Amino acid sequence: MNRTLIWIDASDPLPSTDCALTAAEGANGLLAAGSDLSAKRLEEAYSRGIFPWFSRGEPVLWWTPAPRMVLMLDEFKISKSFRKTICKALEAPDLTISSNHDFTGVMQACAAPRNGKPGTWISPPMIGAYADLHGRGLAHSVEVRREGSLIGGLYCVSLGRMVFGESMFSHTPNASKLALATLVTWMQSHDARVIDCQQHTGHLASLGGREIDRPAFESLIAQLTQQPALPWQASPPTKEDLSKAIDHG
Repeated sequence: MNRTLIWIDASDPLPSTDCALTAAEGANGLLAAGSDLSAKRLEEAYSRGIFPWFSRGEPVLWWTPAPRMVLMLDEFKISKSFRKTICKALEAPDLTISSNHDFTGVMQACAAPRNGKPGTWISPPMIGAYADLHGRGLAHSVEVRREGSLIGGLYCVSLGRMVFGESMFSHTPNASKLALATLVTWMQSHDARVIDCQQHTGHLASLGGREIDRPAFESLIAQLTQQPALPWQASPPTKEDLSKAIDHG
């Protein structure tokens, strides 16, 4: 029996994740549709492990796939070749790593076409909504620059000690991985445990990502979002944190 997708208005809470469609129904984790993409709605969604993902011309679609891809920080893998890349980056005086210096610029770079393919799902309304969340101190970027020019980075949502990875980009090989390695080691230094990666990809699996079931994932969220917030402003991720990846790897 086909189920009808739940429509939510701005005043409606998101439904229980038990209502999400399954892979057998052709839309693994699709939970609801609506038009509200406010920062308040995003905070509600992420606090429950739900995220928006939709194409231009579609309503806002809310997802909570099962199983869920996560990166447990103590399982982050650094290959021999990537270790060499990190060492080279640490030796390069013209390469810098910062946090929250250009959140919108990172999102725009993540949204840009790649390898001749059309742009991603990151539309102008998405950029505006996450920029508002960034203004609330709940969304963050990590930027990698060479000679002052942005060459890679990532953005994420951060609630308590829980970080939800959103997207990465590279204009040069491995630049996004440098941003991720910096974020991982910085989070480890502040007693964080996991990054949500949403859905399985071979790239994430090669870095140590793995799938867990929805109850386990939601248990992590319930625990970690209630812990003190990570110190993004007081002690942000920097190139110095990247050096710790060598020891942790």
